[in-house]
Amino acid sequence: MKISNNALTVLERRYLARDDDGKLIEKPEDMFRRVARNIASAEINYGKSKKEIKNTEKEFYNLMADLDFLPNSPTLMNAGRDIQQLSACFVLPVGDSMESIFDALKNAALIHKSGGGTGFSFTRLRPKNDPVMSTSGVSSGPISFMKVFNAATEAIKQGGTRRGANMGILRVDHPDIQEFIKCKEDLSVLTNFNISVAITDKFMKALKKGEDYELVNPKNGEKCGKASAKEIYDMISSMAWKTGDPGMVFIDRINKFNPTPHIGEVESTNPCGEQPLLPYESCNLGSINLSHMVKDEEIDWDRLRKVVHTSVRFLDNVIDMNKYPLPEIDEMTKKNRKIGLGIMGWADLLIQMDIPYESTQAYKLAKKLMEFVQDEGWEASEKLAKERGTFPSFKGSIFESDRKVRNATITTIAPTGTISMIADCSSGIEPIYSIAYVKTVMDDDALHYVHPFFKMKCEERGIYTDELEEAIVKLGSTHSLPGFPSDLKSLFKTAHEISAEGHVRMQAAFQKHTDNAVSKTVNLNTDATKEDIANVYNLAYETGCKGITVYRDGCRGTQVLESGTSKSKTDTAVHQTTLSDVGIDSNGKLRPRARPLVIHGATHRMKTGCGYLYVTINEDNNKLFELFARMGKTGGCAASQTEAIGRLISLALRAGIDSKNVIEQLKGIRCPERALGKDKIYSCPDAIGKAIEGHLAAKGQVIQEMSRLDSGVRPECPECGGPIAFIEGCLICQSCGFSKC
Repeated sequence: MKISNNALTVLERRYLARDDDGKLIEKPEDMFRRVARNIASAEINYGKSKKEIKNTEKEFYNLMADLDFLPNSPTLMNAGRDIQQLSACFVLPVGDSMESIFDALKNAALIHKSGGGTGFSFTRLRPKNDPVMSTSGVSSGPISFMKVFNAATEAIKQGGTRRGANMGILRVDHPDIQEFIKCKEDLSVLTNFNISVAITDKFMKALKKGEDYELVNPKNGEKCGKASAKEIYDMISSMAWKTGDPGMVFIDRINKFNPTPHIGEVESTNPCGEQPLLPYESCNLGSINLSHMVKDEEIDWDRLRKVVHTSVRFLDNVIDMNKYPLPEIDEMTKKNRKIGLGIMGWADLLIQMDIPYESTQAYKLAKKLMEFVQDEGWEASEKLAKERGTFPSFKGSIFESDRKVRNATITTIAPTGTISMIADCSSGIEPIYSIAYVKTVMDDDALHYVHPFFKMKCEERGIYTDELEEAIVKLGSTHSLPGFPSDLKSLFKTAHEISAEGHVRMQAAFQKHTDNAVSKTVNLNTDATKEDIANVYNLAYETGCKGITVYRDGCRGTQVLESGTSKSKTDTAVHQTTLSDVGIDSNGKLRPRARPLVIHGATHRMKTGCGYLYVTINEDNNKLFELFARMGKTGGCAASQTEAIGRLISLALRAGIDSKNVIEQLKGIRCPERALGKDKIYSCPDAIGKAIEGHLAAKGQVIQEMSRLDSGVRPECPECGGPIAFIEGCLICQSCGFSKC
């Protein structure tokens, strides 16, 4: 097995099994054996002998150990373990009643607890202020209930292995569409949701003609007004420019390709948008590593064919071995047996073949390669149908008069953030995000990561030097490197150097031969305009995409500054100290307010890896005033450091610095000692930050935390300090695999 150091870091942090004391009890090969053994055992359901099952297990193990294919994270984490929940994504129905809404909320909590993400359409909910006959009151509308779902997700956070993630969708003809479009303008709310507008063909026709379109009350299906298609479209583009949300899903196009229309209509997708699903469906995903499918600068079609067939069998077995969180999901998933076989390492394949990402040659190859994967995948599904029978909902499906297949869908291009790190290849069909970056490890050593193919291509030409490495680590791309070969500059264009049109055309090329949808982000530079985003959306619709996500670099950071200075903000979580409270000296500098003779507070005992830390927090007039931090054992460097931290925090508080900002600076700082307690105390500074947070919470001041991660300001990873990238619709750490989804 060839596992890179970076991949090993990801596996140890997130995938490999640990005992009750947190000690690793698996190596990577043990994990792959555990998964292979478990998934191969499904063969017993189809009359296979012990020898045949053993051979299948070996085949599955080699497939993963060679890093030619990897299933989605829940399968790697949970197969062969007690939880045995193997699916990444689910869609739940939300009906227009309190019973249905809170059933969906309870079910979502169970899914998040098991490590899955959830998608919802809130379109069935009646609009805000609509009469509710049972209570003689009025409806609070879809957005109010989305906030309830968001709060529940925040409380669960999927047990620490995968963060809770949701997709919220509303049809463009819902009366509350304007409120929905703007619902993430305040970046401190709905932090656990991606949102997308379900765009209809009627809307796009009205937009093209410059006309109004009709709004529909979902309660009774009656038309209840009109809206300007252009105004709504401009509003969507404007909010996406500001915050990265909402995206678009082209719902009529999705349902045009719904393989089982007799079972139901697709309303929503999973959190990253690549998997349209019926209510109560789940999908099992896996991706082929294309960086391994190149031989002598050509695609090794024979190897790819073999990997496709084995992968389809693997994913079909996952359906049988899965322990679903709800009986309704078990039933619906097994009725339709959807799988989602995708790819990763596309950018690496192009580089090995000397094909620039943004080129006609690349778009043509994308169509050819994905058509091959899709065709071979369906052939594998037909073979399984002969062995095992068609999927139970086959009668009435779009395949009934054509061919007998085992699965309702075969291909999906899903996010591969962490599994691509394990496979040491580029993410999904994305271009490379950065050629090089600096990775800071625990002892603050700075390690250079340089893309291996960049180094290889430069060494082939004899131009790789220490000076070039230093320059590329500093810049991250070749764009401004003087004298660097132009053909290599073109070959190694990074995500922000690819044009918006180039991003969309690549997505459309893959969508042409993908049964479900394609997860991809159109990364835009900070100077992109709202019109640029509107053009991206239009091009995505015109070229046949099923959905589209854009992300303008730093967009959420800009909005943080705007929100922070907004005078209309009335729901601030903690008291804001004004300059008049503090005072300004004769030189125009802040003067910390004076300390009263008597002051009241509380002492919090925090358990850290260095022993107990006692944090005393005092207040004056209901404002935090000062903080003292003392280690349980006196003396030593740790004690002096905590005293210094306390003094500096006290000075900041007395000078009017918002306690929320103090908390954000402290929380998440790590030291080499093992994290302790149910709240995971990572260090003494982290303990102090959490003590302040707990102190405020006890006073009823719950902080809606806006971390640098949520703000989108090219932040560092909250777990390892590595670089964060917005890739495939999600914020992902390129060092340790931390994911916001």
